Amino acid sequence: MSRMATTFLAMLAFWIVLSGMFDGFHLSLGILSCLLVAWFSHDLLLSVGPIRSRIRDFFGILRYLPYLFKEIVLANLQVAYIVLHPRMLDLIDPSLVRFRTSLKRPISKVTFGQSITLTPATITVSIDDDEFTVYALTRSSAESLPGEMERRVAAALEDRR
Repeated sequence: MSRMATTFLAMLAFWIVLSGMFDGFHLSLGILSCLLVAWFSHDLLLSVGPIRSRIRDFFGILRYLPYLFKEIVLANLQVAYIVLHPRMLDLIDPSLVRFRTSLKRPISKVTFGQSITLTPATITVSIDDDEFTVYALTRSSAESLPGEMERRVAAALEDRR
């Protein structure tokens, strides 16, 4: 029960900071939304397991984030170039890409899928066991999958035994 309360409080604090709405109506909607999300997903935010594993995952994510931020910025620049290019329609080549991942842990797969979605020009459509389906806006973004991002997630979160 404490994991659900902690998840609720963390989400509510985040919601209040981002919303900037402090009247009764908006606060009550925020509280209700955070309660529902905490009820359904409290076991996702705070994992159960050995403290060593959780600490290792935390520091792995910290090592991974600079790479992810760099990729997000580069992909934003690429999409801006495409949108502003006079021959934009020639540069766009949308496709659905299916590939198998070597990642084993659920946290690794979710991190990889979310990283793909956070990077402009790609969206994770589905994750089914070890198979990912990803929408890619351009041929170059499709060809880069799974690639370096998957290796970085594996280095950050997969067991090294």
